[in-house]
Amino acid sequence: HDRIRLPVSEQSKRRAKAKGGSRVSLTNPNGLPVVAIVGRTNVGKSTLMNRIIGRREAIVEDRPGVTRDRKDLVAEWADVQFLLADTGGWMVEGNDLDVKVSKQAEKAIDDADLVLFVCDVIVGVTEEDERLADVLRRRREKGSVFLIANKTDGETRDSDIWQFAALGLGDPYAVSALHGRGTGDMLDHVIDRLPDAEVDEEGDFDHEAAVEEATFTDVSGLGGGKTPAIVIAGRPNVGKSTLFNRLIGDDRSIVHDMAGTTRDAIDTVVETPEGNIRFVDTAGMRRKSRMDDGAEYFSMVRALQAIDAADAALLVIDASEGVTHQDQRLAERIDAAGCPIVILLNKWDLVPAERRGEVEAKVEDRLAFLGYAPVLKISAQSGLGVHKLLPLLGESMSQYHMRVPTRELNELIMQAQQAHPSRESKVLYATQGATDPPTFTLFANREMTPQYLRYLERRIREHFNFGATPIKLRVRKRGG
Repeated sequence: HDRIRLPVSEQSKRRAKAKGGSRVSLTNPNGLPVVAIVGRTNVGKSTLMNRIIGRREAIVEDRPGVTRDRKDLVAEWADVQFLLADTGGWMVEGNDLDVKVSKQAEKAIDDADLVLFVCDVIVGVTEEDERLADVLRRRREKGSVFLIANKTDGETRDSDIWQFAALGLGDPYAVSALHGRGTGDMLDHVIDRLPDAEVDEEGDFDHEAAVEEATFTDVSGLGGGKTPAIVIAGRPNVGKSTLFNRLIGDDRSIVHDMAGTTRDAIDTVVETPEGNIRFVDTAGMRRKSRMDDGAEYFSMVRALQAIDAADAALLVIDASEGVTHQDQRLAERIDAAGCPIVILLNKWDLVPAERRGEVEAKVEDRLAFLGYAPVLKISAQSGLGVHKLLPLLGESMSQYHMRVPTRELNELIMQAQQAHPSRESKVLYATQGATDPPTFTLFANREMTPQYLRYLERRIREHFNFGATPIKLRVRKRGG
């Protein structure tokens, strides 16, 4: 196909000025073209996103209102990369939460270079379709909206797509996101219409430069220029999304006083004095027996996956309620993942002065197994104490990747054993076998008691200043 150049949108111009011509934003640090998927509820937006991405990233369930927050992922078609944004269902009216979801969708419309407006060919044109089409005609340049007639699963429905031509957004594309029918042809036209990621002085685009810049990196660690992933975890309605929005400086996650507002893991890259950091907002986790539906279960699975892949975790606890049993269970799960943990007592400003000592004592008692983790008292709503978080995270991740000299380690172990010898066993030699987290192998003549291992762990932590990061000790028996 010949590439069709769209006029440079105002959104593109603003992003182009951010870094000397590169269209850069917090959610899109490499300046990729942005394609937003919008539509009313239950028309198959998340199914279409999964089809384009080629894997099941968005949570899909056959009922309205599953997707709420905007979710951005890098997609590729015919060697062209772009950022794909899935949004919640747009609604004309609804409760306070529905209004916030709709506003997120409208913000995605304003930020995108192209919009995929998804309709349901089985249901036909609805009042909400017409109202959203009116929003798109007012806010978008001509030709920057693709009208998608989804659920066109067979040729018998091909003639039904033309009812959507009345929306005044051009010819509709017959697509079945579930079965993949028509999606390839649609994507061919999408990449033809996409502006490239670099803008020159005349306002034209350089596609080759865009491909070179489109190098989103893995987030599994700090080495090799990778962006560390910091997951925000906690029970429902403890203020995770409020904290996420404050950290990234944007209302990406929908905040509502109803528990379970966040469905999926939402992430954003932020430039900080500590370097680029990817913050990941997760769904609130509670017991399986209390989950209302399948979507909440899959939300929990996504949250656990995000924890396992994270470089550090922020465990958010509602200080006004104190540490609950579910907080303890979640803390154990994060501790098992082996990443640094910072405990955040959110809503600290709501705790009466006479109760603060009691709350601190319960944290120390009920989360004693996280004795290495620092505790910050914050208010995500007002910003109290949040400024201390980034320096603490930078220090924690530095410790997470630290490697100590073998000679110094063995001298420390020898001194520790001389100060408090064990009757049962003796460490003959020690070495650090891995980082992320720091892992030490102790070669001993016999099995070691858990109490003595905790003593050696404490000495290693204090001597090498491991601070907030977990460390692991492994014992291997060797004769002698």
